[in-house]
Amino acid sequence: MKALLRTLVIFVVALPFLAIAAVLMCFQDKPLVTTAVQLTPQDIEKAKRILDEHDPRKAGHDGLQRVTIDQRDVETTLNYIASRIGHGAVRVVLRPGVAWLQGTVEVARSPVGRYVNIDAVVHEAGGLPRFDRLKIGSVPVPDMLADYLLRVALRRAIETDRGGLAADVINDVKVGDAKLTVTYRWNDAVAERARAVLVAPEDQARLRAYHDRLVDAVAKAPAKVSLATLMPPLFLLALDRGASGDIVRETRAAIVVLAFYANGKGLAEIVSAARQWPQPARRTVTLAGRDDFPKHFLISAAIAAQAGTPLADAIGVYKEIDDSRGGSGFSFNDIGADRAGTRFGELASQPDRARKLARAVAAGVKESDFMPDVSDLPEFMPEAEFRRRYGGVGGAGYDKMMALIEARVATRPLLR
Repeated sequence: MKALLRTLVIFVVALPFLAIAAVLMCFQDKPLVTTAVQLTPQDIEKAKRILDEHDPRKAGHDGLQRVTIDQRDVETTLNYIASRIGHGAVRVVLRPGVAWLQGTVEVARSPVGRYVNIDAVVHEAGGLPRFDRLKIGSVPVPDMLADYLLRVALRRAIETDRGGLAADVINDVKVGDAKLTVTYRWNDAVAERARAVLVAPEDQARLRAYHDRLVDAVAKAPAKVSLATLMPPLFLLALDRGASGDIVRETRAAIVVLAFYANGKGLAEIVSAARQWPQPARRTVTLAGRDDFPKHFLISAAIAAQAGTPLADAIGVYKEIDDSRGGSGFSFNDIGADRAGTRFGELASQPDRARKLARAVAAGVKESDFMPDVSDLPEFMPEAEFRRRYGGVGGAGYDKMMALIEARVATRPLLR
C-alpha cells in the first residue's frame, strides 16, 4: 500500500512537469512546410468560374449544390489562410477517403523553437472525420484524444453564429483522388442569414457610423466629386474613434464604405440592416478625372486592408486579363490605380502606420498624394496585343512595366 501511495504521489507531482515538457516538445527550430503563397490571376479566374457555375439562382428547389475542388486549389486556399495566421504554410494530399495535411505556424522567437509543426492524417468515417495520425511538433497525439479534441472544437465552433451557419450550409464533404467534393445548401434565406452573421454586430455599428458621415459629405458635393474630397471627413471620424479604440478597424471601415459607394453598390450587399439606413445622394466619384480609377483604387485598398496584398494583386491583374479578352482591354494605368490602392490598404492595416495615414488624410489631401500619374501608360490592349508587346503576365516587358508602376507608387507622399 505504501509503495502504491508513493507511486501515486510521484505521478501527481510529476504530472505538471510532464505536461510542460510535452508543450515544449511541440515547438521546433525548423518548419515542416515552407510553401509560399502564390495566388495568381489564374487562381482568381478559376474561383470566379466556380462561383459563376454555382450561382445560388441555379440551385434546385431544395437549394442543394455540389462543387468539386482540386487538390491544388484546396492547398492554395489553406495556404492563404495560414499565411494570414502566424505566417503559416500548409501541404495537402488527397486520396479516396483520406486527407494528409502538414502545416507550420511561426511563433515568436523563444528558447524552445519558433515553429509549431502539425502532421495529420484523417479519414472519412460516415460522420465526423477520424484521425489516423496527429503529431504536433515531436509529440504524437493518441488517436482517441485527437478525435475527442476534434469533436470538442467542432461543437464549440457550431455554437458560434458563423460556425452554426457553416454547419447548416455544408451538407456533406467527400475526399476523392486529388479532389474534394462539397455538397452544400444555399438559397435566399441562407444568403440573408449570412449577411446578418458574417458582419459582426459591432462591425455593422462601425460601418453605420461611416455610412452616416458619407451621407453628410455627399449631400454637399457636386454631381462629380473627387475621391480626395470624400476621404478627409471619413478619416477624420476614423481618427476620432480610433483615439480610444482600434484605429485599424476604423480605417478599414472607412475604406469599405467608400468602396461600396464608389462602385454604386449599397452596404446592403453585406449588411441587411443597411436597407433601412438613410441613403447617400448619388454622385459620380472620380480620380484623375476618371470614374473607373476610384473603383480600382478602393476595391484593392479594401481587399488589402482586410485580407492582405497577394489577393489584391491577383484580383487586379485578373481583372485586366479578363478585360483584354473582350472587355475594355488590358490597361496598365488601371493596374497603377490597383497598386496604389493596395499600398494604401496595406498601410491602413498596420497599427503603427494606420494612425499616421488617418491623420494625414483627415488634414486634407490632393489626388497626387496617393495616386501616381499613369496617364502615359498603355491601356485598352486586346489579349493578343498585350502578349505580343509585353510577353503576357510574367514576361520581361510586363515585369518592366510593373517595376515602373511600383516606383511611381512609392513616390506618392501618403504611400511612402
